[in-house]
Amino acid sequence: MQIDLHAHSTASDGTSTPAALVAEAAAAGLDVVALTDHDTTAGWSAAAEARPDGLALVRGAELSCRWRGGPWPISLHLLAYLFDPNEPTLDDELARVRMARETRAERMVQLMHADGIDVTWEEVLQDAAGGTVGRPHLAQALIRRGLVTSVTEAFEPQWLGHRYRVPKEDLDVFTALRLVLDAGGVPVFAHPRASVRGPVVPDSLIVEMAGAGLFGLEADHTDHTPEERAQIRRLAAELGLVVTGSSDYHGTNKTVRLGARTTAPEVLERIAAAGHGSDVLG
Repeated sequence: MQIDLHAHSTASDGTSTPAALVAEAAAAGLDVVALTDHDTTAGWSAAAEARPDGLALVRGAELSCRWRGGPWPISLHLLAYLFDPNEPTLDDELARVRMARETRAERMVQLMHADGIDVTWEEVLQDAAGGTVGRPHLAQALIRRGLVTSVTEAFEPQWLGHRYRVPKEDLDVFTALRLVLDAGGVPVFAHPRASVRGPVVPDSLIVEMAGAGLFGLEADHTDHTPEERAQIRRLAAELGLVVTGSSDYHGTNKTVRLGARTTAPEVLERIAAAGHGSDVLG
């Protein structure tokens, strides 16, 4: 079985609609795909309705989190699978994070305006198409103006990586773990050693997260080196956590294709058995 447990749609910062995403997953030869948009379940219904025969759908989300226990706050992402989207506390917190993302993006537009870059807030919202607003939507505006040639270039320090970047308001990671578990979900730490993205958390935090209910670690990810993948697998084995793999697909916003990294069938079985907020479709 070909199982990809991390993919994004236009409900957040992917370029494929939820319906197109499941069609692309089937065309790529996947047997299972997880829809894990940032801080939202907005794409769940459309993906479920459009799911082709023979493709199973795992419904989830990627939660924006932060750890403040070190010398400085570190951003991290928590993949939440098979939770109840109607659990009120989690739903309220995700709505708050989405609103904070919007406020942040609007402030970034203002910073660009101050430097004479005529990106408009209206076009950013149009690019987001009603989904969770993120930096890739601002990157598309820069690409249209010929200021950068790709999302990757737009994320460099002189653009959205530093000069025009505004910090996000995220969930405390232990609050996020508790909310996911209370909603019947299964939490997996996304790309925990992706040092190419910035500072990563120490192993001691992952040990604490495991004690608080963390279920797994995403090891096989394009942003991990072979050494980082091996280190994650060793730590997961020590802590009794499952290991997942995925593409972290974002459509044309990234070069990684669906199915570039996959998860073992027995791991999906364990995730499906642990989740009781929603079911695997198909």
